[in-house]
Amino acid sequence: MFPPQVPTTDVSELDAERPVPEGVVLLDVREQDEWDAGHAPDAVHIPLGELPVRWGELDPEVPILVICHSGGRSARAAAWLNQGDFDATNLDGGMVAWSQRGFPVEQ
Repeated sequence: MFPPQVPTTDVSELDAERPVPEGVVLLDVREQDEWDAGHAPDAVHIPLGELPVRWGELDPEVPILVICHSGGRSARAAAWLNQGDFDATNLDGGMVAWSQRGFPVEQ
């Protein structure tokens, strides 16, 4: 059986002035060293491997945009969250596309 279809947004669909829409949480599921190297401002960091035990830190009433390095791990995280009644969308292209688009990155 195939996993459920994961809602996906391409980085090109994000607003240049406000890439993360108001009322949406940006969830970064990369590892700590990747996070430390640079992440989107105001992102919430929960590595993919910790998500099954830390999902309670997320509000199921708030939409989640999930990001990783290039989109693979974030797709898995979004699929898992959506099975648990979250409204999660994968950001295709991840931090690679985020940076290429010129969106802010902080350390």
